[in-house]
Amino acid sequence: MLLKPYGDYCAAYGEKVAALLERFPLGAPIQGESAQKAFIALFGQILRLQNILVSFDDFVGNEILTERQSQDYRSTYLDLYAEYRRDQNADKEQINDDIVFEIELSKQVEINVDYILILVQKYRDARGDGEDVENRANISRAIDSSPSLRNKKDLIEDFVDSVSAAGEIDDEWSTYVAARGEAELNEIIEAENLRPDETRAFIDTAFRDGAIQTTGTAIIKVLPPVSRFSASGGHGEMK
Repeated sequence: MLLKPYGDYCAAYGEKVAALLERFPLGAPIQGESAQKAFIALFGQILRLQNILVSFDDFVGNEILTERQSQDYRSTYLDLYAEYRRDQNADKEQINDDIVFEIELSKQVEINVDYILILVQKYRDARGDGEDVENRANISRAIDSSPSLRNKKDLIEDFVDSVSAAGEIDDEWSTYVAARGEAELNEIIEAENLRPDETRAFIDTAFRDGAIQTTGTAIIKVLPPVSRFSASGGHGEMK
């Protein structure tokens, strides 16, 4: 099968983006299920076309949407994804037969922590000269447009509020994340009455392996003694 030439993809992309800007202007709420479905379908088509067009050198500089517009539209797209997943209790990109989210394609323009830290540096440098408000808004906008960072928004924004007037941003971030992780783990240990040393070893292993082992003796070692006849469900419920 012959592939379409660049011009055909570019024309289709321009048509879809024009429709997006006309039908769903930024700042205007997308009200009603039919309008939301239309936006999801249209933006999904744009993501698919972008995925093709980025392989062409000529596309560089011809994206039409500005970085800010792209982030705002992706944020809206991800908000709807979260809303439909919650309402439908779904666990896949295809929420139902007529709603499909291109989440993997949205990740191809993913914003990582390094980019956020650059924005934090700009925010810190601009404090007091009137640009700090805009830089702070840029941080929030970038986080909201990222599938992997948006659920860490509170963590990142708390860090921004605590960042010092001097010092290395990367080092402060690493120290901050480690301290928050330790504090939250301590809260879990105390709330669940877990064995501290065994729990920390268990968590270290989970991060190393990229998975939580819920079978075997390792997890049993972190749990407090519980009667198998306990009304609360014993170790099975605690795990």
